[in-house]
Amino acid sequence: MTDVMTHYPHVIHGEKRESEETIDVMHKFDQTVFARVGRGTESDVDAAVVSARQAFKETSWSAEDRARILRRAAELFLERKDEIARVITAEVGKVYRDAALEVQRGIDTLLVSADEAGQLTGHTIPINAKSGQENRLAFTVREPVGVIGAITPFNFPFNLTAHKLGPAIASGNAVVLKPAEKTPVTAMLMAEVLEEAGLPDGMLNVVNGYGHEVGSAMLAHDGIDMFTFTGSPDVGRRIKADSGIRKVTLELGSNAPNIVYKDAKGLQQVAEACVGKGVMHNGQACISVQRVYVHEEIYDTFAAHAKAAAENLKAGDPMDPKTSVGPMIDEASAARAESWIQEAVAAGAEIIAGGTREGALLQPTVVGRVENDMKLSCEEVFAPVIVLQTFSSIEEAVEKANDSRYGLQAGLFISDMDLAFRSARALAYGGVILNDVSTFRADMMPYGGIKDSGIGKEGPKYAMEEMTNEKVIVMNIQ
Repeated sequence: MTDVMTHYPHVIHGEKRESEETIDVMHKFDQTVFARVGRGTESDVDAAVVSARQAFKETSWSAEDRARILRRAAELFLERKDEIARVITAEVGKVYRDAALEVQRGIDTLLVSADEAGQLTGHTIPINAKSGQENRLAFTVREPVGVIGAITPFNFPFNLTAHKLGPAIASGNAVVLKPAEKTPVTAMLMAEVLEEAGLPDGMLNVVNGYGHEVGSAMLAHDGIDMFTFTGSPDVGRRIKADSGIRKVTLELGSNAPNIVYKDAKGLQQVAEACVGKGVMHNGQACISVQRVYVHEEIYDTFAAHAKAAAENLKAGDPMDPKTSVGPMIDEASAARAESWIQEAVAAGAEIIAGGTREGALLQPTVVGRVENDMKLSCEEVFAPVIVLQTFSSIEEAVEKANDSRYGLQAGLFISDMDLAFRSARALAYGGVILNDVSTFRADMMPYGGIKDSGIGKEGPKYAMEEMTNEKVIVMNIQ
């Protein structure tokens, strides 16, 4: 990507803070080191939290001020869209067009956050309707929680960070951010742009490092009022257990099911959508299509379409416009997915397309005749792999889809709207997408799961409600 290695210190109260040790950031396709970031320590976290608390206490800004900063940041990000997309392609491995799409979505997320900054309101409580309370007026206001600890994942380093920072800033909070150690450069550029846009010093502090070091230090620090985390269920459980009574929002994993009923319209297009959205972002999205339940009467036709769609996709250099799938985040992740594929085949499943690997590059893969208890189905594969199963009734399909510890989003392709609505109500998921894949997400909508997929909601309006405390005020009118 570049011949010049760049070093990024931590950012604390608007100043660079060096570390004794650094972490290499690898270019995921050519496996060269293209940047280094500081390896944070407990003292770095403490300095960041102290800075955030000071800034939160001393900064006086209106909703209009916060909105203006976010809008200016969006303008600056748009000017640097190509640069940031190239960084994402390098440090994540996703193809350039997906990276550019992510940057645009993140810009939109910041703009929606700016719009919501002036819409954050409480409500009136009609207690004066009760006898004896005629002279009382009650209403609520929303106030920022204070300092938010944000921990972001590797797969969407721009947009998912925007989903933390945009609502936090819009609602008046200070932030201590720990980006994923494998993809931290995008977050450093975001901090740089937000500073240029006018964000007051200390309202965003960035400490890079490993989860077991920086993340643990953040959890142990009582100066953080709330945690917002996107990542694995195992880490989410620890955050919930160790955060005490502080607020948490957890966006965790999924093995998204998609049901294709026998009356689904445009079967070839449905198959292409399932494959395309199953491998988009190299399959490393929590709502990527993973499980596809296909009615037994149309299974063979659907499988043939899925095979053709997968074989039409190229895996390779993510900067090549012809490439659809780039390298996964590391070779170990690709090897794990490959081993799950082989394990499923040994248990009776069949490879319809793909299934081969070269280093961190896993070919777009479709596996048929998979059972719910196979890892490819019951665990989160987080790879460019979709699996097919059959069903005979919509009730059976819903039951199979619900047979999971996850519950983030599901897709349902069905023409009978009465049956679709009943099925959507029966699916135990935070979101159900009718006649589209589970991967659909409009960034302003409420987004969050149940079960091991997490707690709380994202989407700027809904995240801002999570990031504020509602206070009731009662006036006794004399």
